[in-house]
This record gives sequence, C-alpha cells and structure tokens, in this order.
Amino acid sequence: MRLVTWNVNSLRARLPRTLALLEREQPDFLLLQETKLLESDFPFLDIQAAGYQAVTHGQAPFNGVAILSRSEPDSVTTGFPGDPILDEARVIAATYGDLTVISAYVVNGRDLSDPMYEVKLQWLDALQAWIADAFDPAGNVVIAGDFNVTPDDRDLYDAVLLTGQVHHSEPERERLSAMLDWGFVDLFRIHDDQPGTFTWWDYRGGALHRKLGLRIDLILGTRPLAERCTEVRVDRNERRPTAGEGKPSDHAPVIAEFTDR
Repeated sequence: MRLVTWNVNSLRARLPRTLALLEREQPDFLLLQETKLLESDFPFLDIQAAGYQAVTHGQAPFNGVAILSRSEPDSVTTGFPGDPILDEARVIAATYGDLTVISAYVVNGRDLSDPMYEVKLQWLDALQAWIADAFDPAGNVVIAGDFNVTPDDRDLYDAVLLTGQVHHSEPERERLSAMLDWGFVDLFRIHDDQPGTFTWWDYRGGALHRKLGLRIDLILGTRPLAERCTEVRVDRNERRPTAGEGKPSDHAPVIAEFTDR
C-alpha cells in the first residue's frame, strides 16, 4: 500500500501536477489539503480519468481537504464533533474495510499574540478528543496532512531563531505529543531520526535552495500500520519550479509505503 499526503495550495492551480503525481507514484491513497475548491468545482472527471475516486470537503477560496483512492470508501465523514470553527473545511475521514484514512489541515495560528493561536490549540484539543472517542489505537488508522506544527527541533531549519514561535511553540507540540501518546506513530521518524528533512519552504528568498524549511506535513499511523511501514520519503523535487507544469506548491508530497497484511 502506498499513501501520499500533499498540501497542494490550490488544486485548480496544481491539477496538472496532481495528475502527474498520480501517474508517477500510482498511490493507493492521495490525501490533499488546501484544495481551495467548492465541491461543485472539484475536478472529479479528471480524477476519475486517472483511475481514482475522490471524496472532498470543499471550501473556497481557503482550506478544503480531499481523499483520492482507487476504490470507493465504505463511509465518509466531514469535520468532527467539537470543532471550534465549523465553517472551515479542514478534516475528512473515509473508511475502506478496516482501514480509516483521515486528511487534515490544521489551523495555522498566525502568531502567538493572535486570537487564532488560541483557536488553534482549542482545535487540536477537539481533534484529539474526537480521535480518542471515535477510534481504537489497536486499529488501522492513519491521519496525514499539513499539521502546521513541527514535532521537535529537528524539524525546523533554525531552532535558535524559531523555537517558541507559532508552529514551534510548546503548547502546539504538546497537542501533537498527545496524539502520539494516544497511539499514533510519526511514521517518518521510524526510518529517519536525523534533522534537516523538510516538507515546506517559503516561496520567498530562495528558501528551498537555502534549505530554510520546516517539516510540518506528517503521516501519523497507529501501531499496526507503523509495524507495516517500510519507507517514508519526501518528494522534494516536486517543490522545484522546473519539475512540472505551472508553479509548484510551497509544500512537497510525503509518501509512505506499507507491506500488505
């Protein structure tokens, strides 16, 4: 099984690259964030022509999440109970047999002094409460997407400069740690414990080439999935302007491989 998560930063702008990624990687699941499309504008026909089904929780001109898969899901849930910002499309979950796949776009938070920072913490608390209530850590559950949190100082380019700022503050990391304590595993860290692998780079200032990035796009899986995970890699090349048609997203896809049961 191959699962990919990618914040496309507008599916309308990145559709050719998305179709190329499907052709190149042939994933079983592609989880998208920041699609920035209403469901009525979602390119279902293009996705179907590529051999995939799509379920989407749409919004424009911001947010929006989707799951692309080779088969139709058994059930789909959008949003989650207790979400403090119900009018924003940030979470979609789908079940396929005994597997649950969740695509999530976590609140940015803007700045520690901004009211949205407290909303972000409340949102993460509510997300964790829903997960603990709705799922079993002994089951097959994966939540992946743009978490807008670096798990630790290995995941940002300059810990001295950035630690304590939004995305890297202790309250945010504590919320992420609570998800790991519940039973999720940061699948990337099974295979690589070194610093310097990033998934997001600012468009400005040559950040990609200067390696000024963050690892905020994560794939978290329960222990049964972690035991089957053989590889997690970041398609850094997709972030390059020359790697495909049109401008790239500021995020790179993250790809996880699993053995069959």
